Amino acid sequence: MKIYVIYDSESGHTEVLARSIAEGAGQVEQAEVFLHHVKDADIYELAQMDAVIWGCPGHFGTISAGLKTWIDRLGYLWAKGKLIGKVGAVFCTTATVHGGIEATLLNLITPMLHHGMIIVGLPGNVPENALYGSYYGVGVTCPVELSPDDPPSLPKENDLALGRALGRRVAETAKKLAAQS
Repeated sequence: MKIYVIYDSESGHTEVLARSIAEGAGQVEQAEVFLHHVKDADIYELAQMDAVIWGCPGHFGTISAGLKTWIDRLGYLWAKGKLIGKVGAVFCTTATVHGGIEATLLNLITPMLHHGMIIVGLPGNVPENALYGSYYGVGVTCPVELSPDDPPSLPKENDLALGRALGRRVAETAKKLAAQS
């Protein structure tokens, strides 16, 4: 079972979260995980995947330009129905509390629905998510560094645990669907 994780990252925050998602997916037996920055991701590889997880920094409540440009290139796959029935999930980072996490996640889900994908989020009964409530995928806040001398505010361990939980859930769901076909 093949899982493709695509991310856009400008300061490394989203990349760290993407790596935790790939790690979680890789914990599921038979999962083969491919992790790519959007600049290196090949849209044509998606047709051979069982699951696709994409994410980016939230820009004013929506998809970053880098990932949006990449998603906009998926028209051929849409026209041929190549992503119908594949598992999909999303993730994002924002710089401020209430910085548009849910709006960004919903905007990331929309193209997946247009492609006929099966969306997987994180329900409240997933222990890592029980008190956090990131139901649409994983969205975390990494506060802006106020000075160039400040250390980067990368995702914390509880954020990475959410990422691993989403990766596992996607891989487990894809595995179940593959077993039924």
